[in-house]
Amino acid sequence: MFLDRFHSVQDGHVVISALQASQFAKEIAGDFNPIHDPDARRFCVPGDLLFAIVLARFGLSENMTFRFRSLLGENVPLKFVETENTIDVCDDAGKVYIEVARSGATTRDEELIETITRAYVAASGKNFPHTLKPLMESNGVMFNPDRPMVMYESMSLALENLDLPSPGLELHNATLEAAGKRGNVLLEYRLTADHKPVGEVTKRLVLSGLRPYCAEAMAGVIEEFYRLKARGADYFSKDNSGDHSNANSAG
Repeated sequence: MFLDRFHSVQDGHVVISALQASQFAKEIAGDFNPIHDPDARRFCVPGDLLFAIVLARFGLSENMTFRFRSLLGENVPLKFVETENTIDVCDDAGKVYIEVARSGATTRDEELIETITRAYVAASGKNFPHTLKPLMESNGVMFNPDRPMVMYESMSLALENLDLPSPGLELHNATLEAAGKRGNVLLEYRLTADHKPVGEVTKRLVLSGLRPYCAEAMAGVIEEFYRLKARGADYFSKDNSGDHSNANSAG
């Protein structure tokens, strides 16, 4: 499986190093948030990597909901507690990082699961600035540019069936509801097979530290994003001596 180099199995537990998580973020998700850099002070494993590992280990079901409960640091031994309709990703102390509910038929077709995973993760990697920037601008609010907190809350998928030739994913609706300092974002995608709608994928994000929208401040955040993206291509080079700045955001 294409995920093999992004995690290891030790004593029956899944373990993800900071380097593995960072490579997944940059190479697969196109996510250059510095909180996923190996030397970040507040490093966390991308939620999309945990999502991908769950699908690879337990298959794709027609209906699935992932609830992200806690941020995961590096090298935490994870176990997967499975029942007929649920999967909990937790550590030996019982701390839960993801809760998964599932129903309907399930497939373990590795090629299909990889295709769906790559499509979802690629779409997820476009959240900022492609989707969130115009969404915040149109609502007249933005996150704190000095601490741009964007957190996964949940994602779900609902499929008509598991016959999915040439699957694709396209965003068709995005909304933001501001509640004080908190912003609740709902992203809705159409899942297609042979260019025909066959299901829906929804993703909920939380923005914190909301304030009135400032075009100048947002321009600075976007400039930093593209600087990190340009740096990301060379981040793992032995000759890389760029600024490995620490992040205050998570995603």
